[in-house]
Amino acid sequence: MARSIMEVAFLGTQKTEMEGAKYVKVFYGDEPDGKTEHGLSIIGMAVADDYADEVFAAGAQFSPLEMVRITFEVDRGGQNKGKNLALHIESAKPRPTSQGSRQSQPAAQPSSEPAKS
Repeated sequence: MARSIMEVAFLGTQKTEMEGAKYVKVFYGDEPDGKTEHGLSIIGMAVADDYADEVFAAGAQFSPLEMVRITFEVDRGGQNKGKNLALHIESAKPRPTSQGSRQSQPAAQPSSEPAKS
């Protein structure tokens, strides 16, 4: 299966439980086509069963329209079509680096004097 990552505007996560089965979806906004929709195009993507709880819980930390990065895989669907299944969702904001908290230490330099015994 092919894996890919995309950055999109987050709209929400949704969980539905029926008859012991759990269904989770991620909703995101895409550029409108200008013909059938204006504003944002709303797209839903199913979440792979093994990642449903993780992805649903992650959705609670994002604001509407915040840019997120969705990792997904393309599963084989019927009639030679692929089916995108979300595996992970995270903020698309750059991660803060901890350079300020680390102090750089000079690398040990070899001595030009021979060791004394």
